[in-house]
Amino acid sequence: MELRTLRTFVAVAEELHFGRAAARLHLAQSAVSQQVAQLERDVGVALLARTSRRVELSRAGEAFLVEARRTLDAAGSARRAARRAAAGETGWLRIGFVDSAAYDLLPRLLAAFHQRRPEVRLELQELSTEAQLEGVGDDVDVSITRDTDPLNGVELTPLVDEPLLAAVDDGHPLAEREAVDLAELAAEPFVLFPREHVPMVYDHLVAVCRLAGFRPREGAQALQYATMLGLVTAGYGVAVVPAAVRVVGSAHVRYLPLRDPQATSRLAIAVPVGRADQLATVFRDLARDLAPSIDALLDPLRGTRETPG
Repeated sequence: MELRTLRTFVAVAEELHFGRAAARLHLAQSAVSQQVAQLERDVGVALLARTSRRVELSRAGEAFLVEARRTLDAAGSARRAARRAAAGETGWLRIGFVDSAAYDLLPRLLAAFHQRRPEVRLELQELSTEAQLEGVGDDVDVSITRDTDPLNGVELTPLVDEPLLAAVDDGHPLAEREAVDLAELAAEPFVLFPREHVPMVYDHLVAVCRLAGFRPREGAQALQYATMLGLVTAGYGVAVVPAAVRVVGSAHVRYLPLRDPQATSRLAIAVPVGRADQLATVFRDLARDLAPSIDALLDPLRGTRETPG
């Protein structure tokens, strides 16, 4: 039993005339008669009562008509659902992100995506950059990463080069400065992430400090930015954090722009090369479109090359 046969039967049942049903379907009347006859053989009962002057539905035909319409409606819904999913209008998207993206970029991006694709369901997973890159395309469909090294099989789209800020406690000698050079922190202990936890972020910070002429000396370790800032307040050292982290409020932490041009941290979006699905592509393109407006908001936090006062 095929959908076209059901459509033919419904047309005959609604027109109660083989000729009009054939014209409606753009078929020969003989083809309509053959399809209805084959349908009745498949069902095993007469669906139509025919006379030389008229066509009527049998009781079986009336019951069959209800279900035939329901089946055609369901098939139409299935077709529309498949086409909408293929176009990225519906479906399921798994998004991985680093925790610092949740302070600024991610909320803006999720709100904009929901406006454009309100019927798409999102699964959010907070993961390190390394964990995301290992699972992109398998465990997550798209990833928001930080300070990412190129990786085979992953397509990276740069989004924002965030300025890095020095975080010091409010009693620190530099706390009242408008901006500082990174080299002014060379003698300070640093609160750092463990390298084994986030090697890319760790190595990026070390590289930034080396360009300023020193290697950061570890005073304490933390696994989250909130913990890092708590340890700064407790006097365990200073920290260098992305600008987005400044929203983690503390009355005893001062965030100081760094004048060093290399003192930036890049957020990027990652999808698997050659097998990103439609929704992941839509999400990536939206992130790329939003990035310039977010980047502009960070201009006041970019240090200048003025001589420290």
